Amino acid sequence: MFSKINSVGLFGLNAFPVSVEASISRGQPIFDVVGLPDAAVQESKARIRAVLGQLDLKLLNGRVTVNLAPASVKKIGSMFDLPITIALMKLGGVIDCELSDAAFIGEMSLDGKIAHINGALSMTITAAQNGIKRLFLPKSNAKEASAADGIEIYGIEHITEIIDFLNGRTVLTPEPRYIPSAEKLICREDFADVMGQTAAKKAIEVAAAGSHNILMLGPPGSGKSMLAKRIPSILPKITFEESIETTQIHSIAGMINPKEPLVTARPFRPVSHTISGAGLVGGGTVPRPGEISLAHNGVLFLDELPEFDRRALETLRQPIENGEIVISRASGSVSYPCDVMLVAAMNPCPCGNFGNPRKKCTCSEKAVTMYLNKISQPVLDRIDIQIEIKPVEYDDLSARRAQESSAQIAERVQRARDIQAKRFKGTGIKSNSRITSDIIAEVCRLTPDADEMLKAAFDKLGLSARAYDRILKVARTCADLAGLEDIDKSCISQAISFRSLDRKYWNR
Repeated sequence: MFSKINSVGLFGLNAFPVSVEASISRGQPIFDVVGLPDAAVQESKARIRAVLGQLDLKLLNGRVTVNLAPASVKKIGSMFDLPITIALMKLGGVIDCELSDAAFIGEMSLDGKIAHINGALSMTITAAQNGIKRLFLPKSNAKEASAADGIEIYGIEHITEIIDFLNGRTVLTPEPRYIPSAEKLICREDFADVMGQTAAKKAIEVAAAGSHNILMLGPPGSGKSMLAKRIPSILPKITFEESIETTQIHSIAGMINPKEPLVTARPFRPVSHTISGAGLVGGGTVPRPGEISLAHNGVLFLDELPEFDRRALETLRQPIENGEIVISRASGSVSYPCDVMLVAAMNPCPCGNFGNPRKKCTCSEKAVTMYLNKISQPVLDRIDIQIEIKPVEYDDLSARRAQESSAQIAERVQRARDIQAKRFKGTGIKSNSRITSDIIAEVCRLTPDADEMLKAAFDKLGLSARAYDRILKVARTCADLAGLEDIDKSCISQAISFRSLDRKYWNR
């Protein structure tokens, strides 16, 4: 006898269809699971035996073999408990109905309850793309899975619910399609609370408008963290497509709220300098997403940048450049998207007062150099905007003059992003920071005066080819904020000024 049930496997962010095939023959009672199962899948045999015992079903009286096809792909995780059990029940005649259009995923407790799994949205999307019309999965995952198009979702709490439904004894209602309401997360941090810091606010506005990486350098108490925390308040609202992408990553990491499963606000991930390289970019035996992927479509904030492990920082170079991180292990390679806006903050020296007009630096020249050199030139080259944050003046704090609100800044940022969306329509490019070298000359047209200024700066400052491209991209964003078709001299001047810190501090 033979039965076949549809399921879905997951490795990293990549979901793939799995056929659960079961057969039974005469012989000593043996229960084998083949098809490259990992330890978690092998352990499903014990859970399934316990559940069948609870239901008083004698389905393992013979030589039972379960194959997870394709047999050449490793199966990882506990989500195959439910489909294996359904295959055995169909094999034993407990369930007798057509299931070719249905798929099953879920872990089972020993009492038959269906337990929560990670990565449900990715698996649901893959199931729908492969012609599955009905998906049965844990009740706690149902709302998350219902965000996918073209498939009916049935949330199950206990194995008996599936048996009764498939045998026509009860009725199950598909989960209503989950469409998130308007963003519930209200950003309480507003730029109106930041006194002074006009130059820093302008630089942050440019960074947000073009999704450019930004480094803020200044003494303790100058407001670097305060400014960084307010960046999400001026970013464009996340689109539904971006929400689905981001939710898939958070679902795999087990960071989804079952009641409100979709990520409806751009992530802001503040990372401590104690984090390991694997925690930052992802890793593990079965590669999990790191902070850079959890910040996909949002902001990754690295405070106290020189205190991070240098090797961990160097691992950011490729993902920052490409918007994707590839993690290779013996079990295979996984790629996670990481299109982030990197925001970094640091002191200029160990004591924090190097260059501070109010306090004297107590560090030696050698200590300052060693501290700054913890940040390599290749990492600096990948940061489009570098700004110095000066201590706030007393007059700015005491006067309490009304400051521009985040809503006002966000309007200008959105207009610039709308220009970019129209410009890059159909190219896959989302913002100016991702302009590719093959179109940069066409997109970043310069006026004659601007071209002359950039040439002079390139020769005088000894800019690298990467720095040249990044100045053009930032200047393009400045022009978009000003509503200009071509990049003029003022935009080039502003973009060059945003790359002055490496010459002032690192090339002294």
